[in-house]
Amino acid sequence: MEHSERSVALWAMTILLAILGLGALGGGLWLILLGGSWYYALAGLAFLGTAALQARRSPAALAVYALLVAGTLVWALWEAGLDWWPLSARGDVVAVVGFLLLTPWVTRRLGERQPMAGEPAPGAYPVGVFRGTGLALTASLAVVLAVGVASWFTDPHRIEGVVPPAGQMAAAGADPAVQGGAAQGGAVPDGDWHAYGRTGYGQRYSPLTGITPQNVDRLQVAWTYSTGDLRGQPGDPKETTFEVTPLKIGNRLYLCSPHQHVIALDATTGKEVWRRDLKIDPTQLALQHLTCRGLSYHPASQAAAAPAAGGSCAAKLFMPTADGRLVALDPEDGSVCTGFGRNGEVDLWANMPNVRPGAYYSTSPPVVTAGLIVVGGTVLDNVSTREQSGVVRAFDVDSGALVWNWDSAKPDLTAPIPEGQTYTVNSPNSWSIASVDEALGMVYVPLGNQPPDQWGGNRSPEVERFSSSVVALDLATGRVRWVFQTVHHDLWDYDVPAQPSLIDLTVDGMSVPALVQPTKQGELFVLDRRTGRPVLPVTEKPAPQGAAEGDRTAPTQPVSALSYDPPPLTGADMWGATMFDQLACRIALKRLRYEGRFTPPSLQGSLVYPGNFGVFNWGGVAVDPRRQIAFTTPTYLAFVSQLVPRQDDRTQYVQGNERPQYSLPALNENFGAPFAVKLAPFVSVLGLPCQAPPWGYVAAADLTTGKTVWKHKNGTTLDASPIPLPFRMGVPNLGGPVVTAGGVAFLSGTIDYYVRAYDVSTGRQLWESRLPAGGQATPMTYQGEDGRQYVLVAAGGHGSLGTKGGDAVIAYALPK
Repeated sequence: MEHSERSVALWAMTILLAILGLGALGGGLWLILLGGSWYYALAGLAFLGTAALQARRSPAALAVYALLVAGTLVWALWEAGLDWWPLSARGDVVAVVGFLLLTPWVTRRLGERQPMAGEPAPGAYPVGVFRGTGLALTASLAVVLAVGVASWFTDPHRIEGVVPPAGQMAAAGADPAVQGGAAQGGAVPDGDWHAYGRTGYGQRYSPLTGITPQNVDRLQVAWTYSTGDLRGQPGDPKETTFEVTPLKIGNRLYLCSPHQHVIALDATTGKEVWRRDLKIDPTQLALQHLTCRGLSYHPASQAAAAPAAGGSCAAKLFMPTADGRLVALDPEDGSVCTGFGRNGEVDLWANMPNVRPGAYYSTSPPVVTAGLIVVGGTVLDNVSTREQSGVVRAFDVDSGALVWNWDSAKPDLTAPIPEGQTYTVNSPNSWSIASVDEALGMVYVPLGNQPPDQWGGNRSPEVERFSSSVVALDLATGRVRWVFQTVHHDLWDYDVPAQPSLIDLTVDGMSVPALVQPTKQGELFVLDRRTGRPVLPVTEKPAPQGAAEGDRTAPTQPVSALSYDPPPLTGADMWGATMFDQLACRIALKRLRYEGRFTPPSLQGSLVYPGNFGVFNWGGVAVDPRRQIAFTTPTYLAFVSQLVPRQDDRTQYVQGNERPQYSLPALNENFGAPFAVKLAPFVSVLGLPCQAPPWGYVAAADLTTGKTVWKHKNGTTLDASPIPLPFRMGVPNLGGPVVTAGGVAFLSGTIDYYVRAYDVSTGRQLWESRLPAGGQATPMTYQGEDGRQYVLVAAGGHGSLGTKGGDAVIAYALPK
């Protein structure tokens, strides 16, 4: 019986080796023809050679396989170095099969000879773990194990450093709100959070010092509030997300939910104070996104000692809705401020071309100044060339009257548009969050691209000037003060995605009012916010050429001295769970057009890296005005962009002609353009990223020199892999960080469900707490009535990322 079992095991291993060999040889030959690595074909021959020798029960099978193990190790170290995850993808199958070959069911059959009649049975088997050719295989596998252990404790991606201690903040180098001066019409107390980025400067920096690196590990849940607003309702798009960063004013927290509920909570206890439903009907809206990133606040003027009469609220909360309204509410009780606009709201569809409910709205909080509220909006991505205007408008903060409008197609005509006229069709829009410097009299607007993103053959000179730029507009008139373009002739959906952060930097002994603009392609442009001129050098570098028919490419693209642009991908950067899906990724890479960053879209399919998910997205960065650093969260994911020729203006080439439920938008069809586009992440047949990890980091950058001080991979695969194991591989992040004067930063946006705290000086993770759902939002921090510093996180998940949905708002504090 034992003899029979060994025979079955031997033949099973032989068949397995043959299958592996045929797969590696076939895929390897294909890769060679595409100009890739010869390893896989050679490995296939080694698998097949081992199988053939094993079928003959030759001990040489183990010697051949030992050569395969040793060769694989040398090749893997040459390509990847001591980096565990790339090494494991190259060697896991080879090593596992090697250990199976050393089992007695195999070794005892190799070189075995049945005794002749009358001969005694052999005293020992000729091959074993430590005998014959088995010893060579054992030795090679032992070396593999030693290298694996060494690589597990080695992190070649890590940059170590220490941020210098925070000095005394010079008066010239501080956000006026931090100093206690005027900002947004009034001072922001240290314990409050009055705007999306705490102030109009968009720093995401709190002067609170109650939580420090020494005590942050004692944080515990103080209270939890559930909004009751969950995704999955009729009409919800896939991008139904809970991305809110609440405001804190006095002892009230103010937040909004995806389905447009505005909620006030007691900041110390988390108890609901009031709630107002702004009543939208998603089934009547062709929405791409259903979210609310936050509210805006205008404080009562000092003259308003008593509540205003006639429906004019002394203080106001502003909420842009998914059906295209701008609503003003009284922070005291949530009632509508009927003196604003028409019965408390402004119609953002006014003078808008191509009115289609759900096609234009704002997901981001507007900028509020002493006298104005400035609002942009989003249009549908890659649906048609006949989308709404990207006009930016300023309304009187009290009456709601239109004060100016800036249409990038007519940048000099900013007086309020006459009745009966419409803004320019399909002009670049500002869907993210703007910043403001009232002392300089400028609002800083991040602009996106004109649809379609991947083909620009018909763009006007004005579009070419303003697309994918940060634009400084005069607060009083709306006229352009300066413009800085982050991508020329954008064909990659590299919108300027994040709020500019305003910070005064000390450069060469001089105080410079600066603006830090994160971008999807990984640049952090540091500009003089008075003029738009670079503070850190910007270089124009040659870019790949050869656009699709009827289009062109820019000869150069701007690159900042402070850049998180990753190195170009090569075959050695491909990854997978095994050598075979890694091989498939190598083949896929070779079949795509790829000449590095800014490779134009193509009919064959182009690799876009970084992809339009962005190294940075709407969460932006946090800047520390005392330390003069940026706390950043770079993410690296590659995408594939393939143009599909359109024959007419009706057929759906990407989604098919069956209309989605509730007429959700036909994304990427590009009606009116010569090409539709297929967009997808660059993943293996198993759904894993084709590029090797890490995919996400936390990092600190010196804003005065452009140097990265430290950089660490961040987050685990616990909630993103079929087997819930918390491998700390460094995972993507969507949502911004917050930093504090206490020397601690907080982040919740990784695709595993944690909020984490970090030492700003070194980047060391100090604390983490499990969230009930994805935390794709930017945390904030404030002081409660009990004197404690709180950290607040919204955990509601993100649709397109696939993180778990929820409705939780969680406050953490140190024990009383």
